[in-house]
Amino acid sequence: MTLAPKPAISDLLGSARVLSVPMRVKFRGVTHREVVLFEGSHGWTEWSPFLEYQDDEAAVWLRAALEFGWSATPALNSQSIFINATLAAVPAESVEEQLAAFGKFRTVKIKVAEPGQSLEDDLARIRKVHELYRGVAIRLDANGGFEIENAIELAKELSIESIDLQYFEQPVKTIAELAEVRLQLARIGVKVAADESVRKVSDPLAVAHANAADVLVIKAQPLGGIKSALDITREAKLPVTVSSALETSVGISMGLHLAAALEVESFDAGLGTVALLADDVCEEPFIARDSQLEVKRAVPSETKLAKLAAESERTEWWLARLERCYNLI
Repeated sequence: MTLAPKPAISDLLGSARVLSVPMRVKFRGVTHREVVLFEGSHGWTEWSPFLEYQDDEAAVWLRAALEFGWSATPALNSQSIFINATLAAVPAESVEEQLAAFGKFRTVKIKVAEPGQSLEDDLARIRKVHELYRGVAIRLDANGGFEIENAIELAKELSIESIDLQYFEQPVKTIAELAEVRLQLARIGVKVAADESVRKVSDPLAVAHANAADVLVIKAQPLGGIKSALDITREAKLPVTVSSALETSVGISMGLHLAAALEVESFDAGLGTVALLADDVCEEPFIARDSQLEVKRAVPSETKLAKLAAESERTEWWLARLERCYNLI
């Protein structure tokens, strides 16, 4: 693999913009999304590994950020990408309000298996979406939060109620569990997608080799960049969904370029998550109109960068993390 240019650490440390972006609703336990932006020779780029990630994992995300900011992107096969709406684990009565931010959409991803919630909470949320948005494709995302029995129970209940699923994303944690769930859900016509089992393992292709998924969910930053992600899709030979890592418009731009460069079958991309943020780095945030986003570079405004600047203590934390991770790539 050809490595992207590696700018000097002094340049990165001197130009990094550390930001804290408030969320509209708590998502993945996050209420403020902390990110780092750089302006590279090819445009703006984002580094935003979640706070709990260790340096070795965060360094993979940094490699992606450097590639996008300091090297040319692959040839694009599309100028716009269809986008799904994303629904956090909100109460059923909040569904319509939360999805209003996405405008028109033809696919919605619903978060399930939220800690502290019950299977009935999940069912109520899914039923409400089904009731309000007839004809919209539904996919679920458990982030590995279910045991095998719970995942199968939820899928079977939805099947009984004639609520069709496009697929069930990462219902359980391990690849072995995923393979078992896939085998059982195939009997009721439900596909299984893998996310964490692709991006949080040493071999991203292990899930495909184990026949543990029907769909791969890929994200540019966690997989080390656009070129690495494309290599994985070519070898896996499975349909994919390009998704976000809860990024600002700058990070979403990276995902859009990945989605536009794909050479395999793909579903509506999970790149509409700027709508989950209460603010953004761009004056015109990357929020889908008519279910689509244009493939282009994001250019943040200086006003927004100043407004969203993190406190000095958090900035120092991120710069120290940046230097450690830089030394790992």
